Amino acid sequence: MLTKQKIIKAPKKNYMNKEQLEFFQSHLVDLKKETLTRIGEAKERLSNPPSLSDEVDRAQHEIDSMLFLKIVERESKLLPKIDKAILRIKAGDYGYCIETGEPIGVERLISRPTAEFCAEVKTVNEEKEKHFID
Repeated sequence: MLTKQKIIKAPKKNYMNKEQLEFFQSHLVDLKKETLTRIGEAKERLSNPPSLSDEVDRAQHEIDSMLFLKIVERESKLLPKIDKAILRIKAGDYGYCIETGEPIGVERLISRPTAEFCAEVKTVNEEKEKHFID
């Protein structure tokens, strides 16, 4: 079984071979399960509010509720990215930049398994976004 360390140390000729694709598929499936669990837990906490009589406790509960809503929102945005990554594995183009076709790199994929762009393209895209915001 491949580990993160073995993938990082693997020769470049092994990039996105069957073993690596199986590793990332398993990792993405686990990530999806964990994400769904976190969403479920946050929704459960939101749907069962405690009855609080103290004003400070109610205020803290409101703050907690806003935090859990943010968690649900953020995690919900991750799910389609995970699904797209799994589809890219099945299509045979996982691990390659969707803009340039260049390898994304195993280290980047280990830290961000839903990555669609190589680091160079991502940096350029972020710079473009920054200019539109400014």
